[in-house]
Amino acid sequence: MSTQRKKFIALVDKAMDDGAKMAPEDLMFSYKGILYPSTVCSPETFKALESFEARDDDVFLAGYPKSGTNWVGQILTDLVTTSSKHTENFNRVDDEELEEFPYLEVGDAEKYQRMENLPSRRVIFTHLLPHNLPASVLKSEAKILLLIRNPKDVATSFYHFSNGLSPLPTYKTFDDFFTAFMNGEMPWGSYFDYVFEWNKHADKKNVMTVTYEELKENRALGVKKISEFFEFPLTDEELQEVVDRSSFQAMKENSTKTHGAMGSVLFRKGSVNDWKNFFSEDHNQKMDMTFEERLGGTKLGEKLNYGVYCKA
Repeated sequence: MSTQRKKFIALVDKAMDDGAKMAPEDLMFSYKGILYPSTVCSPETFKALESFEARDDDVFLAGYPKSGTNWVGQILTDLVTTSSKHTENFNRVDDEELEEFPYLEVGDAEKYQRMENLPSRRVIFTHLLPHNLPASVLKSEAKILLLIRNPKDVATSFYHFSNGLSPLPTYKTFDDFFTAFMNGEMPWGSYFDYVFEWNKHADKKNVMTVTYEELKENRALGVKKISEFFEFPLTDEELQEVVDRSSFQAMKENSTKTHGAMGSVLFRKGSVNDWKNFFSEDHNQKMDMTFEERLGGTKLGEKLNYGVYCKA
């Protein structure tokens, strides 16, 4: 197991332990009008984040929570690791002290100073809205893979995720959760705000959008497109190995080694259309109306193929 996984697991397990001891009202804090989990984020970290300097060869993955960022993040990390075999840095000795938790906004305020010592290419994940990213990210030539997923499956997955993790609020019923979700009272804010704001950047040459659904339908093609976008020098055989390692079943079986106590909650089903088991007619009507009002006619709204994946 890599040192990065050790640090990942240590941070996650500590957050689980801390969350179990905290009062419900202390689990979240608000920063610039958006809620974040107190166990892994802090106002001090967000203030320090403003000074983060992106590199042109950084590899970014942006996605709203429960859109599949841990799954696709492992794919991206695997692609970078595999492609490094073709570079002069392949034989470098890994230094545990140089590893950092991959989510940009998660960690302590000194994290960004340490990240300056990370070798290229850095793989960085984020759930942040584009205007809450450090200015250097969008000003740089760094490529960003934007991952989106249909809102009904995001909500369903988020409901189980939140109820299964001590650092996040719990909900007695799906109806209670649905109200919070539609009001944007969620960790990292509103789903609809997220997709709407990222839509403003969807046409940029250094931004590639991929949907969770298309990756589920044809993972091999999706991995190939991602590799080509980032210009990874992988052979067909190497690409297939990444595809094989990124099956949901393979990741689920390995989840405790890669994600610690959170693994079983993260990799629950990995399916499309699970929302049909939870959404009532009223939920469907409210979601359909909000989607049309906020995202109807937008490039990302169309890419989500709402009529196929979200109509009862």
